[in-house]
Amino acid sequence: MDARSLKIKAAAEALTYVKDGMRLGIGTGSTAEEFVRLLATKVASGLKVVGVPTSERTAALCRELGVKLTTLEETPALDLTIDGADEIDPQLALIKGGGGALLREKIVAAASAKMVVIADESKLVSTLGAFPLPIEVNRFGRAATQLAIERAASNLHLSGPVTLRMTGTDAFVTDGGHLILDASFGRIPDTRALSDALHAIPGVVEHGIFLGLARVAILAGADGIRTLTTKTER
Repeated sequence: MDARSLKIKAAAEALTYVKDGMRLGIGTGSTAEEFVRLLATKVASGLKVVGVPTSERTAALCRELGVKLTTLEETPALDLTIDGADEIDPQLALIKGGGGALLREKIVAAASAKMVVIADESKLVSTLGAFPLPIEVNRFGRAATQLAIERAASNLHLSGPVTLRMTGTDAFVTDGGHLILDASFGRIPDTRALSDALHAIPGVVEHGIFLGLARVAILAGADGIRTLTTKTER
């Protein structure tokens, strides 16, 4: 089964969590886009939902397919967020931000009563960190912020290149107007300590470690769907 087919299977399973009248957070990335396409089919058949997109890209797809949108200003409390992930550990800690939308994704997830993550089974890892950690930073003082990140990582016995994300010859710019540094630290034994250390750096806007947000992970593989839940969800 190819990668897209697995994404569609995970997205279809996530759709069973969506009920009429829900206020949804709608994620960013290739797997989330498959969810939007399936959701749009249900909306066309009469399902009534409103969604808060986590990126301009997702917003454009929702508008194109007829999924009604709102904002967190208009709808500050959401029932459910469906989003993908770059890595998922057995406790449902995540690395997100490969698509560059991590700040909005984290804001939307935190505003939701529940977050369901959808992915193919290759995203499940024993320890986070093989995927480079995206760190969204302010443009002002970027070099100083990068140095502070490297020092904080070193204090936690983490090392590896921290590189500015590029699009061709230009720096990648997020929807919020920030830059992204991708930190290739490798295995991260203490995600909470790294999260706290990064949040303490003034130039860091947000980072891609998601802790305590996902309650369900739907993983699609050749043998079918596997669902992981947190203890509070069981």
